[in-house]
Amino acid sequence: MKTLFARAAACILIVSGVAFAEPLPLPGKIVDFRSVDGQRILAESRFWSAGYGRLSAVFETQKTQSYCGVASMVMALNALGAPAPVTPPYGPYAVFTQDNILDARTDAIRPRDTILMRGMTLDQLGGIASLYPVDVAVHHAGDETVESFRTAAVKRLASGDAVIIVNFLRTALDDEHGGGHFSPLGAYDEKEDRFLMLDVARYKYPPAWVKTADLFAAMNTADPDNEGKTRGFAIISRRAAAPNAPAQ
Repeated sequence: MKTLFARAAACILIVSGVAFAEPLPLPGKIVDFRSVDGQRILAESRFWSAGYGRLSAVFETQKTQSYCGVASMVMALNALGAPAPVTPPYGPYAVFTQDNILDARTDAIRPRDTILMRGMTLDQLGGIASLYPVDVAVHHAGDETVESFRTAAVKRLASGDAVIIVNFLRTALDDEHGGGHFSPLGAYDEKEDRFLMLDVARYKYPPAWVKTADLFAAMNTADPDNEGKTRGFAIISRRAAAPNAPAQ
């Protein structure tokens, strides 16, 4: 178990590189993934191996301070193995990037220059992700409970067939450095009832363990850019095969 955990922990640290050089201190209620307690929580968690492994292998740092939703979607599509375009400078290899995921189709949902300036809403993230060959379910926290969120997220983390992207208000987590934000979840520990949030603003904060109740409260906040709807979470999963579809 210790060997398996050490390899997993090393994976995320190696992938993230210099992004952890000078992060801000985390609010006291949040546990730094890199700390002794953070590593212990992962080692003791039963719900981490499938989702965490896939996401840590495709970890992204948002390329601008408004691209948290973009980076989160790129991680989800790459982790799920969705068919990706061949794009410079990586050709002939196909991969989703923060440069090729937005195009004329996505502009109809949220123009690229608006995303660059103001980011996107939860519904816009769901709409853009739905343009790709994945299934997307958007959940506003105001329509959920902390119990229903926990149940849905843990189920998909355990299965490894989906990525959960949370949309929350940073200040509701006692974070003075930011507003609305997106990041994917990588694991859940039932003993401490915490989710591991793989923060795509890695120049600012490291991955960290957040209490489920605190995370849900931060999601259950009104987004003025989304007609006052609450923030929440999106479940992006592999598209189900059509009934009676021929075997590939």
